[in-house]
Amino acid sequence: MIPEESHVGLVTFGTHVHVHELGFSECSKCFVFRGSKEYTSAQVVDQLGMRPVAPTRPGQPPAPPGRQFILPLADVNCETAINNVLQDLQRDPFPVPTTDRPARCTGTAMQVAEALMSASIPPGSCMARVMLFTGGPTTEGMGKIVNRDLTEEVRSHKDLAKDAAPHFRKAKKYYDALAAEMVSHGHICDIFCAALDNTGLFEMKEMIQLTGGQCVLTDSFTNPVFKDSLKRMFTSEDNEGFLGMSSHATLDVLPSRDIKISGTLGCCARSDKKSAAVADTEVGLGGTCQWKLAGLDADSTVAVMFEITGNGSALQDQSGQAPQLFIQFITRYMHWTGQLRCRVTTLTRFWTDGSNSADLINGFDQETAAALMARLATHKMETEDDFDPTRFLDRSLIRLCQRFAEYRKDDAQSFILHSNLQYFPQFMFNLRRSQFVQVFGVAPDETASHRLVLFKMPVLDALAMFQPQLVSYSFNGVEPALLDVSSIMPERILLLDAFFYVVIFHGATVAQWRKEGYQDRPEHEAFKQLLEAPKAEAQQIARRRFPVPKIVDCDQNGSQARFLLAKLNPSATYNNSTAAMSSEVIMTDDVSLQVFTEHLKRLAVQS
Repeated sequence: MIPEESHVGLVTFGTHVHVHELGFSECSKCFVFRGSKEYTSAQVVDQLGMRPVAPTRPGQPPAPPGRQFILPLADVNCETAINNVLQDLQRDPFPVPTTDRPARCTGTAMQVAEALMSASIPPGSCMARVMLFTGGPTTEGMGKIVNRDLTEEVRSHKDLAKDAAPHFRKAKKYYDALAAEMVSHGHICDIFCAALDNTGLFEMKEMIQLTGGQCVLTDSFTNPVFKDSLKRMFTSEDNEGFLGMSSHATLDVLPSRDIKISGTLGCCARSDKKSAAVADTEVGLGGTCQWKLAGLDADSTVAVMFEITGNGSALQDQSGQAPQLFIQFITRYMHWTGQLRCRVTTLTRFWTDGSNSADLINGFDQETAAALMARLATHKMETEDDFDPTRFLDRSLIRLCQRFAEYRKDDAQSFILHSNLQYFPQFMFNLRRSQFVQVFGVAPDETASHRLVLFKMPVLDALAMFQPQLVSYSFNGVEPALLDVSSIMPERILLLDAFFYVVIFHGATVAQWRKEGYQDRPEHEAFKQLLEAPKAEAQQIARRRFPVPKIVDCDQNGSQARFLLAKLNPSATYNNSTAAMSSEVIMTDDVSLQVFTEHLKRLAVQS
């Protein structure tokens, strides 16, 4: 599965960290580091014997280190050594009392792996990835998130909000320092978590976000989501699903005067490059005009925030024409073929007076704005104390409607939105209800995983995370369906694409026909094709997406139907009159989109 031209090393960990010397052919050999001890990179390199040997005569270059921890996979000895280690790999031999968690020194292992990588590979010479596979919480050494005693619970969002997580700040500081070290060396961090419990991904988040790595979160290593996602990491260029991973990238932004750079929201790290175009007020990662992207792929996106300091009307020339403004993006990176490439993108627009609402609204992209608001809200949730994301989204939406909608004061019936804005309130309604804003009952690691993907994916994929796409399959054909409980009908099959999972929902009548085996009868070939069509589409979605989504096949009134019902607009609930006209009722007290829109109109038009 791994390309033969790759160079690989192997580090295993439990109570202690084991660094396997793959180039030692006589027998299996490894170096052991105590998991409870804190090491620096220099100490790790010295203990591994990775320091270049001093020359014996003046003028002679230093000899390379004699240890062989990272070898080309095409080397027969390397492949044999890795297979032998993995075949002989057993549970940690140290006994685990029934009242304790297993010892797992993940933080120490990551420090050792990063030190080994930096000592073995010249900076900027090739793509370098540290891939972590972990099946439980860090309980030993630096970066631990919980003690081994099972009476201590793993931190929750409630604990983090009340500053009642005793290990969080220390672990976060440790992993943030490790992330800065990876960025300085141009290394990429990928984390695969497979456990029912939290593993510490919330604390490790910066190692992935600052280096542009990948993140996969599942419940076990046998889950198809893990297996298929890992295969996608190494898909060749000729096959569908190729990620197109590149490395060692920098992004420079050069705007016209009167435009300042506030910062970026995305999977990148700031550099120390300054210019006169840097704004004083930071949004996201600011204070610079250049950002580093240790890793990027075909789906990587970065949102750049600007501050307008000029006035369009004041910049008009003598002929009355508004002058042009320019923004240039310069991206330098190492292509997956090893080539160094530079891509320059220059945008131009005309200055316009801020009071000219028509010009502003004609250039408004509501899908991009919704994805950007999702990134901005989640960033503020992580960086600002006592931040209320629901209030922030509501006030932003009300101000937008007050500025650009057409209405008469105190007359909600006269409220009309421009066509470029007509879906934006719906996007904000679903964002308010999404897992990005509502974290109650969600594990911190799951929240971190979703936010990492949100900060990386392009607009349409990001939009699907909180505004899923719903498609209806019936004997009348395939057509888009409203994201509403009223779309559920007994003779329909619904396909919901919520990015992280894809739901195939069979109506009650269709499910009953399937259980009775009508699809196996020759005279019901059309029904067989109806059942297969959404499954084929779900598989097609899974093949082109990373991380690979979970596919949920469920029936109306079944336990798995909750995956669909949680995303639908609750227009029919147990306490409203429309429930009698709907084939499905959602048991919730949440307001519907219609009620939300009515309140929005009333607040927008009031004096």
